[in-house]
Amino acid sequence: MAKASNVKEGNDNEESPRRLTDADFESAIRRDQRLRIIAGTLEPGDVAALRRFVRLTQEEFASALGISVRTLQNWEQDRVTPEGPGLALLRIAARHPRIIRQNIPSAA
Repeated sequence: MAKASNVKEGNDNEESPRRLTDADFESAIRRDQRLRIIAGTLEPGDVAALRRFVRLTQEEFASALGISVRTLQNWEQDRVTPEGPGLALLRIAARHPRIIRQNIPSAA
């Protein structure tokens, strides 16, 4: 006789709904803004919004990207527009925020 599937009883495969927290709302980024960053067409405020979306401090985000905090601050305050490798890193951060979070050097 054929065996039934190995799915456990109780619907363990379904995630229970999670309530949104204040932190979720504070770090939210508009879809059009995220898509614009992924496309590499930054507008004022995008870098700061992206960092909040990734949920990192300026120090952590700069460290994960391998840039100085001062550079990040210049980007966030729209004094300097990221280009080349910096822009590429921001595009990756917008597309794959978990990878950026995993790239924070651990304190040894």
